[in-house]
Amino acid sequence: MRAALLQLNASDDPDANLLTTLSMVKRAAGEGAGFILTPEVTNCVSSSRNHQHSVLQTQGQDRTLTGLRDAAARHGIWLLIGSLALKTDDPDGRFANRSFMIDPDGSIAAFYDKIHMFDVDVDAQETYRESAGFRPGSRAVVADTPFGKVGLTVCYDIRFPHLHRRLAQAGAEIVTAPAAFSPVTGAAHWHPLLQARAIECGAYVLAPAQCGTHAASRGPSRSTYGHSLAVAPWGEVLADGGEVQGVTCVDLDIGEVAKARKRVPSLQHDRPITGPA
Repeated sequence: MRAALLQLNASDDPDANLLTTLSMVKRAAGEGAGFILTPEVTNCVSSSRNHQHSVLQTQGQDRTLTGLRDAAARHGIWLLIGSLALKTDDPDGRFANRSFMIDPDGSIAAFYDKIHMFDVDVDAQETYRESAGFRPGSRAVVADTPFGKVGLTVCYDIRFPHLHRRLAQAGAEIVTAPAAFSPVTGAAHWHPLLQARAIECGAYVLAPAQCGTHAASRGPSRSTYGHSLAVAPWGEVLADGGEVQGVTCVDLDIGEVAKARKRVPSLQHDRPITGPA
Protein backbone atom coordinates (compact mmCIF):
# COMPACT_ATOMS: atom_id res chain seq x y z
CA MET A 1 0.00 0.00 0.00
CA ARG A 2 1.37 3.40 -0.98
CA ALA A 3 1.01 6.27 1.47
CA ALA A 4 1.77 9.94 0.79
CA LEU A 5 2.80 12.47 3.43
CA LEU A 6 1.90 16.04 2.49
CA GLN A 7 4.29 18.62 3.94
CA LEU A 8 2.66 22.05 4.03
CA ASN A 9 3.76 25.60 4.69
CA ALA A 10 0.26 26.74 5.60
CA SER A 11 -0.59 30.39 6.25
CA ASP A 12 -3.38 31.85 8.40
CA ASP A 13 -5.72 31.93 5.36
CA PRO A 14 -7.84 28.73 5.35
CA ASP A 15 -9.14 29.22 1.80
CA ALA A 16 -5.64 29.63 0.33
CA ASN A 17 -4.41 26.64 2.32
CA LEU A 18 -7.26 24.50 1.00
CA LEU A 19 -6.34 25.25 -2.63
CA THR A 20 -2.75 24.21 -1.97
CA THR A 21 -3.76 21.07 -0.12
CA LEU A 22 -6.21 20.00 -2.83
CA SER A 23 -3.50 20.39 -5.46
CA MET A 24 -1.12 18.24 -3.42
CA VAL A 25 -3.78 15.57 -2.79
CA LYS A 26 -4.35 15.39 -6.56
CA ARG A 27 -0.61 15.01 -7.16
CA ALA A 28 -0.26 12.29 -4.51
CA ALA A 29 -3.24 10.36 -5.87
CA GLY A 30 -1.71 10.61 -9.34
CA GLU A 31 1.47 9.03 -7.95
CA GLY A 32 -0.54 6.03 -6.80
CA ALA A 33 -1.11 6.81 -3.13
CA GLY A 34 -4.18 5.14 -1.66
CA PHE A 35 -3.65 6.71 1.78
CA ILE A 36 -2.81 10.42 1.88
CA LEU A 37 -1.99 12.30 5.08
CA THR A 38 -1.92 16.05 5.81
CA PRO A 39 -0.24 17.77 8.80
CA GLU A 40 -1.58 19.29 11.99
CA VAL A 41 -3.68 22.48 11.57
CA THR A 42 -4.00 21.94 7.83
CA ASN A 43 -6.55 24.76 7.65
CA CYS A 44 -4.81 27.57 9.56
CA VAL A 45 -1.45 28.19 11.21
CA SER A 46 -1.82 31.26 13.42
CA SER A 47 -0.53 32.61 16.72
CA SER A 48 -3.34 35.16 16.97
CA ARG A 49 -6.43 34.06 18.89
CA ASN A 50 -8.33 37.06 17.50
CA HIS A 51 -7.53 36.01 13.96
CA GLN A 52 -8.47 32.42 14.69
CA HIS A 53 -11.86 33.55 16.01
CA SER A 54 -12.41 35.55 12.82
CA VAL A 55 -11.55 32.79 10.31
CA LEU A 56 -12.16 29.43 11.97
CA GLN A 57 -15.47 27.61 11.63
CA THR A 58 -17.36 24.80 13.33
CA GLN A 59 -17.03 21.27 12.01
CA GLY A 60 -20.36 21.51 10.21
CA GLN A 61 -19.36 24.73 8.45
CA ASP A 62 -15.66 24.15 7.83
CA ARG A 63 -14.83 24.53 4.14
CA THR A 64 -11.53 22.67 4.46
CA LEU A 65 -13.27 19.60 5.83
CA THR A 66 -15.90 19.74 3.10
CA GLY A 67 -13.32 20.25 0.36
CA LEU A 68 -11.09 17.42 1.51
CA ARG A 69 -14.01 15.03 1.97
CA ASP A 70 -14.99 15.78 -1.62
CA ALA A 71 -11.39 15.21 -2.74
CA ALA A 72 -11.23 11.82 -1.01
CA ALA A 73 -14.37 10.72 -2.85
CA ARG A 74 -13.19 12.19 -6.17
CA HIS A 75 -9.85 10.36 -6.05
CA GLY A 76 -11.15 7.25 -4.28
CA ILE A 77 -8.54 7.44 -1.51
CA TRP A 78 -8.31 7.23 2.27
CA LEU A 79 -7.37 10.65 3.63
CA LEU A 80 -6.06 11.49 7.06
CA ILE A 81 -6.68 15.18 7.68
CA GLY A 82 -3.91 15.59 10.24
CA SER A 83 -5.95 18.10 12.15
CA LEU A 84 -8.20 21.11 11.72
CA ALA A 85 -8.55 23.97 14.17
CA LEU A 86 -12.30 24.22 14.72
CA LYS A 87 -14.67 26.37 16.71
CA THR A 88 -16.67 24.56 19.37
CA ASP A 89 -19.60 25.39 21.61
CA ASP A 90 -17.34 25.44 24.68
CA PRO A 91 -18.42 28.26 27.04
CA ASP A 92 -14.83 29.51 27.28
CA GLY A 93 -14.55 29.76 23.50
CA ARG A 94 -11.68 27.31 23.13
CA PHE A 95 -11.17 25.48 19.84
CA ALA A 96 -10.78 21.80 19.05
CA ASN A 97 -7.62 20.42 17.43
CA ARG A 98 -9.31 17.55 15.58
CA SER A 99 -7.92 14.85 13.30
CA PHE A 100 -10.20 13.13 10.75
CA MET A 101 -9.96 9.83 8.91
CA ILE A 102 -11.93 10.14 5.66
CA ASP A 103 -12.88 7.06 3.64
CA PRO A 104 -13.00 6.78 -0.20
CA ASP A 105 -16.70 7.69 -0.17
CA GLY A 106 -15.87 10.99 1.51
CA SER A 107 -17.42 9.93 4.81
CA ILE A 108 -15.84 10.56 8.22
CA ALA A 109 -14.69 7.11 9.33
CA ALA A 110 -13.21 8.34 12.63
CA PHE A 111 -12.10 11.52 14.36
CA TYR A 112 -9.78 12.27 17.26
CA ASP A 113 -9.30 15.37 19.42
CA LYS A 114 -5.68 15.99 20.43
CA ILE A 115 -5.29 14.95 24.06
CA HIS A 116 -1.99 16.49 25.14
CA MET A 117 -1.64 20.28 24.99
CA PHE A 118 1.69 21.91 24.11
CA ASP A 119 2.20 24.21 27.12
CA VAL A 120 5.97 24.73 27.21
CA ASP A 121 8.72 27.31 27.48
CA VAL A 122 11.25 26.18 24.89
CA ASP A 123 13.42 29.22 25.59
CA ALA A 124 13.00 32.92 26.42
CA GLN A 125 11.83 33.72 22.89
CA GLU A 126 9.70 30.64 22.18
CA THR A 127 6.79 29.85 24.48
CA TYR A 128 3.50 28.06 23.81
CA ARG A 129 0.22 27.78 25.72
CA GLU A 130 -1.91 25.58 23.50
CA SER A 131 -4.41 24.95 26.28
CA ALA A 132 -5.25 28.66 26.38
CA GLY A 133 -6.85 28.39 22.94
CA PHE A 134 -7.62 24.68 22.54
CA ARG A 135 -9.44 22.26 24.79
CA PRO A 136 -7.92 18.80 25.14
CA GLY A 137 -9.64 15.60 24.10
CA SER A 138 -9.80 12.53 26.31
CA ARG A 139 -10.55 9.59 23.99
CA ALA A 140 -7.99 7.38 22.22
CA VAL A 141 -9.09 6.30 18.73
CA VAL A 142 -8.25 3.45 16.35
CA ALA A 143 -9.76 3.57 12.85
CA ASP A 144 -10.45 0.43 10.83
CA THR A 145 -9.30 0.49 7.19
CA PRO A 146 -8.83 -2.23 4.54
CA PHE A 147 -5.05 -1.85 4.82
CA GLY A 148 -4.86 -2.09 8.62
CA LYS A 149 -5.92 -0.54 11.89
CA VAL A 150 -4.77 3.07 12.29
CA GLY A 151 -4.20 4.77 15.64
CA LEU A 152 -4.70 8.54 15.62
CA THR A 153 -2.48 11.01 17.47
CA VAL A 154 -1.45 14.64 16.93
CA CYS A 155 1.99 16.28 17.39
CA TYR A 156 2.78 16.68 21.15
CA ASP A 157 1.06 13.33 21.77
CA ILE A 158 4.28 11.75 20.47
CA ARG A 159 5.91 12.42 23.86
CA PHE A 160 3.41 10.17 25.68
CA PRO A 161 4.33 6.50 25.16
CA HIS A 162 1.38 5.18 27.16
CA LEU A 163 -1.06 6.55 24.58
CA HIS A 164 0.76 4.77 21.78
CA ARG A 165 1.01 1.53 23.75
CA ARG A 166 -2.74 1.62 24.30
CA LEU A 167 -3.32 2.14 20.57
CA ALA A 168 -0.97 -0.72 19.65
CA GLN A 169 -2.53 -3.08 22.19
CA ALA A 170 -5.93 -2.18 20.71
CA GLY A 171 -4.65 -3.43 17.34
CA ALA A 172 -3.15 -0.35 15.67
CA GLU A 173 -0.63 -1.35 12.99
CA ILE A 174 -0.08 2.23 11.80
CA VAL A 175 0.07 5.29 14.06
CA THR A 176 -0.41 8.72 12.54
CA ALA A 177 1.46 11.67 14.07
CA PRO A 178 0.60 14.83 12.08
CA ALA A 179 2.53 17.77 13.46
CA ALA A 180 3.46 21.43 13.48
CA PHE A 181 6.66 20.85 15.46
CA SER A 182 8.87 23.58 16.88
CA PRO A 183 12.20 23.95 15.01
CA VAL A 184 14.13 23.87 18.30
CA THR A 185 12.54 20.73 19.73
CA GLY A 186 12.28 19.22 16.27
CA ALA A 187 16.01 19.36 15.66
CA ALA A 188 16.65 17.72 19.03
CA HIS A 189 13.81 15.24 19.43
CA TRP A 190 11.64 14.67 16.32
CA HIS A 191 13.47 11.72 14.76
CA PRO A 192 14.25 9.81 17.99
CA LEU A 193 10.73 10.25 19.36
CA LEU A 194 9.07 8.92 16.23
CA GLN A 195 11.53 6.04 15.96
CA ALA A 196 11.01 5.16 19.63
CA ARG A 197 7.23 5.06 19.26
CA ALA A 198 7.53 2.84 16.16
CA ILE A 199 9.92 0.45 17.92
CA GLU A 200 7.89 0.27 21.14
CA CYS A 201 4.66 -0.39 19.25
CA GLY A 202 6.08 -2.52 16.45
CA ALA A 203 4.03 -0.29 14.15
CA TYR A 204 4.48 2.06 11.23
CA VAL A 205 4.51 5.70 12.31
CA LEU A 206 3.48 8.22 9.65
CA ALA A 207 4.13 11.85 10.56
CA PRO A 208 3.19 14.53 7.98
CA ALA A 209 4.44 17.93 9.11
CA GLN A 210 4.18 21.66 8.66
CA CYS A 211 7.42 23.36 7.58
CA GLY A 212 9.13 26.73 7.24
CA THR A 213 8.02 30.20 8.27
CA HIS A 214 4.26 30.63 8.01
CA ALA A 215 2.79 33.80 6.50
CA ALA A 216 0.64 35.67 9.02
CA SER A 217 -1.76 38.54 8.39
CA ARG A 218 -2.17 39.17 12.12
CA GLY A 219 0.11 38.41 15.03
CA PRO A 220 3.64 37.01 14.95
CA SER A 221 4.51 34.40 12.35
CA ARG A 222 5.35 30.85 13.40
CA SER A 223 8.09 28.56 12.14
CA THR A 224 7.90 24.77 12.07
CA TYR A 225 10.43 22.00 11.64
CA GLY A 226 9.21 20.00 8.63
CA HIS A 227 10.88 16.60 8.06
CA SER A 228 7.71 14.60 7.51
CA LEU A 229 8.73 11.07 8.47
CA ALA A 230 7.66 7.53 7.71
CA VAL A 231 9.16 5.05 10.19
CA ALA A 232 9.01 1.27 9.88
CA PRO A 233 7.99 -1.08 12.74
CA TRP A 234 11.66 -2.00 13.33
CA GLY A 235 12.58 1.68 13.63
CA GLU A 236 14.10 2.45 10.22
CA VAL A 237 13.31 5.86 8.72
CA LEU A 238 11.78 5.01 5.34
CA ALA A 239 11.27 8.57 4.11
CA ASP A 240 12.07 12.13 5.22
CA GLY A 241 10.30 15.09 3.63
CA GLY A 242 13.10 17.55 4.35
CA GLU A 243 12.43 21.22 5.02
CA VAL A 244 10.27 22.41 2.11
CA GLN A 245 6.67 21.94 1.06
CA GLY A 246 6.09 18.79 -0.95
CA VAL A 247 4.75 15.24 -1.30
CA THR A 248 6.64 12.24 0.05
CA CYS A 249 5.44 8.79 -1.00
CA VAL A 250 6.31 5.55 0.77
CA ASP A 251 5.27 1.95 0.18
CA LEU A 252 4.13 0.08 3.29
CA ASP A 253 4.00 -3.67 3.90
CA ILE A 254 1.69 -4.34 6.85
CA GLY A 255 3.23 -7.82 7.14
CA GLU A 256 6.28 -6.09 8.64
CA VAL A 257 4.21 -5.24 11.71
CA ALA A 258 3.60 -8.89 12.56
CA LYS A 259 7.27 -9.68 11.92
CA ALA A 260 8.49 -6.97 14.29
CA ARG A 261 6.02 -7.94 17.00
CA LYS A 262 6.99 -11.61 16.72
CA ARG A 263 10.69 -10.80 17.05
CA VAL A 264 10.13 -8.65 20.15
CA PRO A 265 6.64 -9.37 21.61
CA SER A 266 6.88 -6.65 24.27
CA LEU A 267 3.24 -5.63 23.84
CA GLN A 268 2.37 -8.94 25.53
CA HIS A 269 4.84 -8.60 28.40
CA ASP A 270 3.26 -5.97 30.65
CA ARG A 271 3.61 -6.73 34.35
CA PRO A 272 1.80 -5.24 37.34
CA ILE A 273 3.84 -2.61 39.12
CA THR A 274 3.74 -1.24 42.65
CA GLY A 275 5.41 1.91 43.94
CA PRO A 276 7.11 4.22 44.17
CA ALA A 277 5.42 5.55 47.26
